[in-house]
Amino acid sequence: MRNCVSINLKKDEIIIKINELAEQEEIIKSLQKKLPDLKKLYKDEKTPIKVTGKILKNKEIDEIQDLIKEKLDVEIEFDMPKSLGLHSIRKTFKREIAISETKFHRGSLRSGQKLETEGSLVIIGDVNSGAEVIASDNIVVLGSLRGLAHAGAKGNEEAIIAAGLIDTVQIRIANKVKEIDRDEEPIHKQSCVSIIENEIVIE
Repeated sequence: MRNCVSINLKKDEIIIKINELAEQEEIIKSLQKKLPDLKKLYKDEKTPIKVTGKILKNKEIDEIQDLIKEKLDVEIEFDMPKSLGLHSIRKTFKREIAISETKFHRGSLRSGQKLETEGSLVIIGDVNSGAEVIASDNIVVLGSLRGLAHAGAKGNEEAIIAAGLIDTVQIRIANKVKEIDRDEEPIHKQSCVSIIENEIVIE
């Protein structure tokens, strides 16, 4: 792919932008070619590098970081969440849900257990109160969802949450949060949760 990596010198940082459609192999090859020229920009200064553009998996981030560190001893920031979690949400992308990778977990999650994954997550069991499930794409619970579920955790508002029974007090998709008042809303059976017109809706 042509120009899958572009490098721009800003006033106080160097921006490395990665094409969203580029494969990791192409990115590494392109960086290997461009890093010698980038190194010439450095003299005594330690201008930090910001990598932006494509959402990368942790392994890909580590590979790119290691490659740059081989040539340059500078601070590198990836303008994207490196880890999933409720505090690392950034609305930075929308992915094609139909092709997201899916992880299957057999068994129920007890209170205090936490499960997070890239892509989509299917739980063959229940998510009990006090348990937490987080996915960058969809979450499907074949049993009851009583714990916290956070789909689209990296900002994917196209993500959904589906469960055989939803009996939880809070649901999250991307950076949207829906508090469920058990006194006002019934327990939802065979339900699907998605964002419609900028709000989380349970159908």
